Amino acid sequence: MAVDLNKVTNDTELLHKNNILVTTLEKMWDWGRSWSFWPLNYGCNCCPIEMLAASAARFDIARYGYEVFRASPRQADLIIVAGPVTLKMKPILERVWAQMPEPKWVLAMGNCATSGGPFKDGYSILPGCDTVVPVDVYVPGCPPRPEALFHGLLELKKKVASGQYTHRR
Repeated sequence: MAVDLNKVTNDTELLHKNNILVTTLEKMWDWGRSWSFWPLNYGCNCCPIEMLAASAARFDIARYGYEVFRASPRQADLIIVAGPVTLKMKPILERVWAQMPEPKWVLAMGNCATSGGPFKDGYSILPGCDTVVPVDVYVPGCPPRPEALFHGLLELKKKVASGQYTHRR
């Protein structure tokens, strides 16, 4: 059976001409933002070790596109707070948050970052980093596994892609 190649190419050209992409510029912009996070890590105690384990070969955070950990807040758009926030670190976290360009997001990783953890009764530990910066996604655990961090990052990606991040305090 012979196939007419001219007919096949004409049919595919016809199909490509009829495909129309209709969206708003904001939705396309949010989609691009959700695939290009550049995280800045703030960590102390045991949670940052799990965050570093997520970057290792076994878990490979690079397959989700988050391997570009930034060292400067002016180049980052996501801060991962892993571990407790102390009273001495509160002004530094506020300054780092203020130096980050808009739009910016916060992921609180671990019980210490979300609620103070086992150290919450101490005089120098804040009851969560949401008293300093607005948190978008909470990742529970003490310390949370790398899979939990991946789940939190994917939830943040959904939130940003849907445009829910625009309501900041």
